[in-house]
Formats: sequence, C-alpha cells, structure tokens
Amino acid sequence: MDKKDKSRDRGYKRRDFINNGVRLALGVSVVGTAAFTLQRSATGKDYVWQIDPFKCTQCGRCATECVKAESAVKCVHAYALCGYCDLCGGYFKPGAKLETGAENQLCPTAAIQRRFIEEPYFEYVIDEELCIGCGKCVKGCSAFGNGSLHLQIRHDLCLNCNQCLIASNCPSDAIGRVPADEPYMIKGDFIVKEES
Repeated sequence: MDKKDKSRDRGYKRRDFINNGVRLALGVSVVGTAAFTLQRSATGKDYVWQIDPFKCTQCGRCATECVKAESAVKCVHAYALCGYCDLCGGYFKPGAKLETGAENQLCPTAAIQRRFIEEPYFEYVIDEELCIGCGKCVKGCSAFGNGSLHLQIRHDLCLNCNQCLIASNCPSDAIGRVPADEPYMIKGDFIVKEES
C-alpha cells in the first residue's frame, strides 16, 4: 500500500467514524422521542406544571424565575375560604392603618382591589394583569388569615416547558406535573378532593 492509499484509507475511516457517530446520535434521539410519545399515548394524559399551595413557602422566586417576561404565576383567591375580613393580612401591610392608600397596601403593584360588601365585610379581587406572582399577599394571608390567597400557574400564560425553570429553583419542591384535565390546585377544591 503506497502513501496515497494509506492517506485515503485513513480519511475513509474518519469519515466512516463521523457518519456512524451521526447515525448513532440520530438513532438514539429517534428512539428517545418514540419512547416518550409511546409513554404519553399509553397513559393517555398530557401534563402541565402547577403549584401545590400547601407546599408553597412564598419565597418570591415565581416572580423572577419564569422564562416569560411576565411570570405565568398569578395569585388566585379561594373565595369559599375567605373570611372577607376588614383587616386582610394579604391586603394591608402589618401595622398599617385601615386605609386603602398605596402606602398601606402589601402588594407592590396594587393588584388586589378591596370592595365593600356590607359592614364589616370586604371582598378582595385580584387583577391578574397587575399581579407579578411575588407571593407577598399569600404570605400575609397565610400568616394572619386562613390562606385563601395562593399562587397558581395560569395555563393560558404558561409555555409548559419540558423543564420548568421555576420548578427547578423552587426551594420547597412545590411545583410538579399534574394532569392537564385537572390543571389547577385551588385550595378549597383541593381539600375537598383530598377528603373524598
């Protein structure tokens, strides 16, 4: 074998090696995708990300870790649990006067609106467009009230990433996959489901 043949032979082996490597990588990815699809169709369910309100510690990372510019996490209000208190721990800063001035409100974006119902009851409504999912109201409600305010991932906003960045950074492991046909874990409903 002369020098040219050896060089050609070496080039051919390198080319074979690269081609085989590409084929192997492609084969592995096709098999992986097929396995994922098969598993998904075998269970017949799609899954979405959601926050377990009983595990959430209101750390504030939901507001900052979402891949979207505005977090898909919003505060929701379980009205069935709400005490409609005049002094709402989720609305007023601790020690604040019972006045609706911005300086007395706990929410940094004024996303909670307080509406008079009848003496001495008030309703607290979340404006989701203003809510940033920081959880400050949830922490206040849980500390001084019954925890009717809690955080949920809104599926009309969520991209349902393969790996949720908020879930990866959640210190209490409160975010997990739930069936897409039961996408929310609203506290009142969630308690009823656990009891049945």
